[in-house]
Amino acid sequence: MSTFPFKIGIHPINWVGEDVKEHGDQTTYEQILDEIQELGLAGTEMGRKYPADRAVLKQELSERGIQLVSQWKSVLFSDPSYRETELQAYREHAAFLQDMGSKVISTCEIGGSQHFDPRRSPNEKEVQRLDEAGWRSLAEGLNEAGAIAQEYGLKLTYHHHGGTVVEQPEEIDRLMEMTDPSLVYLLFDTGHAYYGGADPLQVLRRHFDRIAYVHLKDIRQEVLDQSRAEKADFITCIRNGVFTVPGDGCLDFGPIFDELVGRGYGGWAMLEGEQDPAVHPAYEYAKKSLEYMESLLSPTGRQPL
Repeated sequence: MSTFPFKIGIHPINWVGEDVKEHGDQTTYEQILDEIQELGLAGTEMGRKYPADRAVLKQELSERGIQLVSQWKSVLFSDPSYRETELQAYREHAAFLQDMGSKVISTCEIGGSQHFDPRRSPNEKEVQRLDEAGWRSLAEGLNEAGAIAQEYGLKLTYHHHGGTVVEQPEEIDRLMEMTDPSLVYLLFDTGHAYYGGADPLQVLRRHFDRIAYVHLKDIRQEVLDQSRAEKADFITCIRNGVFTVPGDGCLDFGPIFDELVGRGYGGWAMLEGEQDPAVHPAYEYAKKSLEYMESLLSPTGRQPL
């Protein structure tokens, strides 16, 4: 969208759930890419429905003028025994993204997560927070991975994320303090910041110099409140519909856009909803959200959906 001063793309998670597999599971990658093109957007992240064959993926993206901006990479650096195998996998991931023309790697620690940590059992209900040794190991692993990313012309952008050990504002602060700013950058996610208990605007202001990638996601306050009252875990919150696109939830994106524009952010910002497309059609919600976000650039705009 040429009206934006930074690059706007969209995540396929609006069409097909990554953590909640039944959301949009019958949707084809052709539909997703065709609708991204119809929206006038030129950036996407990798999605689980996209072709695994690299040549096919390149062709499908190229035909529609779409850039693969990034792909999520889970890491388990908090446990030193996983370090070497995780770094090798990270190198392979970086090589793939370099070949696709990407510049950032969305990176998230899964150690301690009740959903994503392979060492934990399915019936566990809470995130297992890191101890001092775990924090040190995580920071060391991220610094090493960040150096690998640089070898491939990429930036490691750390995705603070609900249901993980870097979720709350103090955890984001600690990760930034413990890692090398020349090697580890931040993926600023508005929805996950709020979900984790932070004021997204304050996270943006506090860590702007480390931000190399942005996810724009909104929150339904009433769903969050009810889910918290029921002590629902992260995946259940998604099923409940806690996330939506900007302009459809409780977050005020006006000051966030003012900050991004005023401080000259020039990277990618990806539109995300992460909700059931059968209830909230991805294309329709994205179109309305883009209109809302465009209104934020006009002093007479700023109308919610």
